[in-house]
Amino acid sequence: VQLQASGGGLVQPGGSLKLSCVGSGFTLRPFHMGWFRQAPGQERELVAAINRSGGNPYYTNSVKGRFTISRDNAKNTAYLQMNDLKPEDTAVYYCAASRNVNWRMADGYNYRGQGTQVTVSS
Repeated sequence: VQLQASGGGLVQPGGSLKLSCVGSGFTLRPFHMGWFRQAPGQERELVAAINRSGGNPYYTNSVKGRFTISRDNAKNTAYLQMNDLKPEDTAVYYCAASRNVNWRMADGYNYRGQGTQVTVSS
């Protein structure tokens, strides 16, 4: 299982970015999908998650109302739309896949891809 995240970059506070996560060589359809982030010196955090069919989304409190997770199984891709970005959102963002019932929890993920850097700074 190989996952590749893309779409990160440098953005000013209040700006937006859309991250994409593509499955390489396998279909994402059977997996619940999540987005994690990790800032220097901090623990990895589950930011958002979505079930196999694209419903029942989970968001950590700090991103509710600003981030939206979605997926397009036909394109084998998951997304994280990030709006109104803040400096504290700066981190490496990873996508991850789960076949577990505890997919709304950080330890429910079996597979994690390479990350993409998001930097929010003026």
